[in-house]
Amino acid sequence: MAKARAIVKRRKAVRNIRKITKTMQMIATAKFQKSLKRAVGTKPYSRKVRELVGELAATVGDVQHPLLRSPVPAEQPGNIAVIVITSNRGLAGAYNGSVLRAATHFIREQQGNHKTIELYVAGKKGISYFNFQKRPITQKVDQIGDPPRFADVERLADTFMQRFIESKIDSVYVVYVNFISAGQQKVDVMTLLPLASVTPAATKPGRAGEIIYEFSPDPTTLLNELLPLTVKTALFQCFLDATTSEHVARMVAMKSATDNADKMVKSLTMQYNRARQSQITTELAEIMGGVESMKA
Repeated sequence: MAKARAIVKRRKAVRNIRKITKTMQMIATAKFQKSLKRAVGTKPYSRKVRELVGELAATVGDVQHPLLRSPVPAEQPGNIAVIVITSNRGLAGAYNGSVLRAATHFIREQQGNHKTIELYVAGKKGISYFNFQKRPITQKVDQIGDPPRFADVERLADTFMQRFIESKIDSVYVVYVNFISAGQQKVDVMTLLPLASVTPAATKPGRAGEIIYEFSPDPTTLLNELLPLTVKTALFQCFLDATTSEHVARMVAMKSATDNADKMVKSLTMQYNRARQSQITTELAEIMGGVESMKA
């Protein structure tokens, strides 16, 4: 009976784990539904702001703005800031591992081009990883909660823009998981600064019938307002996408764990039945042997 009892205890433990994973799956699903509305709802706004900045830049012509200065060539040494967005909790499948691998590869690539790295890490998992790798962290971004608040991200974006304008850093990159749809998320390295890439966005080759705008106030004044807003909304969108992707990854991981627990319970039940059947057969054989010995 010892083997059967051990199987029963293990089956009970698996059932308890299944209850936990099922609950975590339901929680992740609820958080995902809430986060999905914010991530999908803000993307058109972020995209339109970027398009408007491009059209303004094309209207003004030769734009002169600190946020639009040309990036430093790849082969030239310089200082760059890298923001890595990870999660505070685990049990999210390959979510954190994918982000950290991409960040490590990008950092090594930039260091190979003689760039000095300023590392900014959001999320306890990323902080623990880089501490274990003994890679110095310039700042731990722990003021961004779940869900992210624009006011918190705005202060972080203001810090990067100020350092960029003062030429303390030459560019800013964000390593995060880009949320494309509920079934597709991919790790992306986005250039947050400089914003030189927004200028040609409005002037696509072969585009006919250009729209002429009348601006009030003038385009230069609008650019001074919209360029910082573009940086803030882009960074905020990164945090929204990362949070939504984290909930998707955890939801999928917990569903997989729940399904595996169901299969394990069925397998343990079959093992228990076989063990119990074997034990009953052995006991019957012993009884029949005792009866035959008494007849003799």
